[in-house]
Amino acid sequence: MKDLIIIGAGPIGLACGIEAKKNNLDYEIIDKGMLVNSIFNYPVNTTFFSTSEKLEIGGIPFISHNVKPTRNEALEYYRRVCDSWELNLNLYNEVIEIINKESHFELKTQKGKINSKKVVISTGFYDIPYLLNIPGEELSKVLHYYNESHPYYKMDIVIVGAGNSAVDVALDTFRKGAKSVTMIIREKQIGENIKYWVRPDIMNRIENEEITVFYESEIKEIKENTIIINTPEETKEIKNDFVLAMTGYQPNYEILEKLGVKILDDEFRTPYYDELTMETNIKGVFLAGVLCGGLKTNKWFIENSREHSEKIISQIIKV
Repeated sequence: MKDLIIIGAGPIGLACGIEAKKNNLDYEIIDKGMLVNSIFNYPVNTTFFSTSEKLEIGGIPFISHNVKPTRNEALEYYRRVCDSWELNLNLYNEVIEIINKESHFELKTQKGKINSKKVVISTGFYDIPYLLNIPGEELSKVLHYYNESHPYYKMDIVIVGAGNSAVDVALDTFRKGAKSVTMIIREKQIGENIKYWVRPDIMNRIENEEITVFYESEIKEIKENTIIINTPEETKEIKNDFVLAMTGYQPNYEILEKLGVKILDDEFRTPYYDELTMETNIKGVFLAGVLCGGLKTNKWFIENSREHSEKIISQIIKV
């Protein structure tokens, strides 16, 4: 019987593991994928918003060679954190169900069952993309994740979205030799939260007609070699090789709902938790990290949710 199982080996899950180890709890961090899986799935050239010290956990310094750390630096840093703290990791083992046994919890995983007195759910939001729900979205040329620009060299690319991810992808594919780059944006303008050092770049590319933008527009249908767009003026069909749908992601609510965690009836479907202890309406089950914001995925980041780990472990050792 474990004292604590932490579901999610992202930075906040690791922070919870560190606090558990500090307090001599018998814990395990379990994840269906690799260590910091979400960060690994960022585009290879990603630069963080935050400076490196705001990404630190466990008192381990994060030394970056840049003003803002990169994806690769973050991957190396969190590996070093795990090695330094000798964290107990159980990777590539998905939790399928959590059963409340009243006195403890039984976790059914791909590799068997684990029993634990307490559970922390820190699964992030990067698993489930928002779908376009249009004909042709099932085609292999439609992708909801972006890794690097090389596959799109000399290709006609369409990017859906107006946020940081969409803008980064547009600029990266443009600079790395895409034949054409077209952005399809439902709003009247590029997103207001675009990184301040990137906004002038994308606006200049649009103004110079190096990147095409259709504002207040949506894709109606995706075909093998073209897409059909509804614009304010007309319906257009343009040549296309790949559609990169940078439309955002949402948390996986299934494990919460099966367990009985209350989901608030607000626009963000926020899971209920006590702000002082991070405990949900299910006694012994805690939430940590970006998952706490529900569909509002820009509320919690590494820098402002690191404190969740201390709140949770303080409550656990108090009981």
